[in-house]
Amino acid sequence: MKAIEIHSFGGPEVLQLEEIPIPQIAADEALVRVYASGVNPVDYKLREGASKRPLPFIPGWDLSGVIEETGANVRNFKKGDAVYTRPDVKRDGTYAEYVAVKANELAYKPSSVDHVTAAAIPLAGLTAWQCLFEYGHLRAGQKVLIHGGSGGVGTFAIQFAKWKGAYVITTASQSNHNFLKELGADEVIDYHTPGYEDTISSVNLVLDTIGGDTQKRSLKFIMPGGTLVTTLKPEDNEPFEEKGIRLTGMYTQTRPEDLTAIAKLVDEGKVRPVIAKVLPLAQAATAQEMIEGHHVRGKIVLKVHDEDKEE
Repeated sequence: MKAIEIHSFGGPEVLQLEEIPIPQIAADEALVRVYASGVNPVDYKLREGASKRPLPFIPGWDLSGVIEETGANVRNFKKGDAVYTRPDVKRDGTYAEYVAVKANELAYKPSSVDHVTAAAIPLAGLTAWQCLFEYGHLRAGQKVLIHGGSGGVGTFAIQFAKWKGAYVITTASQSNHNFLKELGADEVIDYHTPGYEDTISSVNLVLDTIGGDTQKRSLKFIMPGGTLVTTLKPEDNEPFEEKGIRLTGMYTQTRPEDLTAIAKLVDEGKVRPVIAKVLPLAQAATAQEMIEGHHVRGKIVLKVHDEDKEE
């Protein structure tokens, strides 16, 4: 099979298109024919050596595809099932024509969208869902501020929060304001505006996807008893404790029940994945360069197999 492999840590140039054997599956696994793979910041961070994992390895941890084979102990899926997931990041990833995945990590893909669209969902969708509802305990009628609304996580978080019945504020550059209002944001604030945080008040939950001084600046408008959830590293907890605000990091878990809930919202037309660009597998380096620029609206997806030419 064709796959993108990393044989040394470094820049996008270390992403090499190779011919390697199709993976063998264990009794509790499924072999999935990958139709599309989402591209995420974790991909280039691991490429640069963030975890110093053993080499070589295949990056990519977002997929939509069709089950080609199941292990002897797999009962809930069968050959031909269309599935999607965020596989275990400790294993080889999805920049490949086939991938071996634990069956308990799989969910049926949304039936109303193609594989390219479905592949944009898992990691960003799970992150947004778990930030808002597991870590942030967001409820209807509350006010949430989402930093970085135009990114992969942000675009999902806006839609999830609006579906939940929250009042949604987000930050973004001016060029994305109308687009984010179309997604459901009640207010969009230009983060380039000096002192923008002084215009916000009484927020119950903040979702930080930006980092830096964003957490400290958010202190001004979070209510006592409120929460700030960051997808990055929690910085200084002391001033949050002094104001009675909870500061927490998060770790995205692959939960099929969450993926199933998200798929239902997509199929009901209440949530739509936002895709900035679709590229072929061979252009994985270009895709990662775009992600590293931090100004992608939604997600970039690698198309691995052509759905019009299913074998």
